[in-house]
Amino acid sequence: MSKSPLPAAVPQIPEGLPEHSLSVVVPMYNEAENVEPLLERIHLALGPYPWPWEVVLVDDGSSDATPAELARCVKVFGPHVRVVELVRNFKQTAAMQAGLDAARGSVIVTMDGDLQNDPIDIPRMVNRLLTEDLDLVAGWRKNRQDGLLLRKIPSRIANRLIARMTGVRLRDYGCSLKVFRATAIKSVRLYGEMHRFIPAWLATVTTPRRIAQEVVTHHARVFGQSKYGISRTFRVVLDLIFVYFFMRYRTRPGHFFGGIGIGLGSIGTLILAYLAAVKVFFGESIGTRPLLFGGFFLVIAGVQMVTSGVLAELLARVYYESGSTRAYLARPAEELAADQGWHRTERA
Repeated sequence: MSKSPLPAAVPQIPEGLPEHSLSVVVPMYNEAENVEPLLERIHLALGPYPWPWEVVLVDDGSSDATPAELARCVKVFGPHVRVVELVRNFKQTAAMQAGLDAARGSVIVTMDGDLQNDPIDIPRMVNRLLTEDLDLVAGWRKNRQDGLLLRKIPSRIANRLIARMTGVRLRDYGCSLKVFRATAIKSVRLYGEMHRFIPAWLATVTTPRRIAQEVVTHHARVFGQSKYGISRTFRVVLDLIFVYFFMRYRTRPGHFFGGIGIGLGSIGTLILAYLAAVKVFFGESIGTRPLLFGGFFLVIAGVQMVTSGVLAELLARVYYESGSTRAYLARPAEELAADQGWHRTERA
């Protein structure tokens, strides 16, 4: 008997779906009650899928029964369900990156493990990605089943602010249900709490024209507790500032800091030149004027910003020339051959 609390649905596989392999990546933290219902729903949606697929479940250092439930479900559903177990709670961005690193499909789907995203939408989104030659199809929770004050309103404000600052016009940055072309998403690395800005990060390696959005189903949470609160709004603002800087100045940080430094230094220099003229031509005392201290400190600040720009340029060169490092530590997993661990549907 199915344990899924979601309404019954008939899987719809688009005709003529182009050939590919599919990986479904699901980060999970303290979602023991949702593991089996989620896998049942994924198998309902992808049971008749015509191409090989796998599920990569990432246990983000859960402190409840999630690890044991994951191990049990792997035995129940088969080797195409794989688990990446992080040694501690590295947060959602690192867990998602761990899943992306483990995914082997040419198309990668990311989704939450709380049953609010519905796997039934996956085939339709994959079909659009491949037939329209896109790099990302992002879910849009048009009929979102969340609280208005603490979830919907902050999310709407954040979505508009992010779209305006990054230039990637999406209505729902916070929806975890996204479908990527693997070659695109594997070319970026996620750190900190940057999972909210994946479309913006992707726009650094592809054109926004290859990023689209699709209306998806959204369910109210049934089991477990939400891991999000109003405090994330402040983290989003800080992250957005970094994303804005990285998107525009990642290869030329000296222009960012240098531009500010030259502006501050120029204002300070004009102030000091004015005071010097007043002293020389009018004989007025300037030693106790606050403007003197203001001009002096503006010049110093300008020099410091220009110096910071030089250092940032050096760090940027180190960043681009050094090897990539991972933002998580996972337990060793069993190595699979390229043709192992896939769910395959027999075709006539």
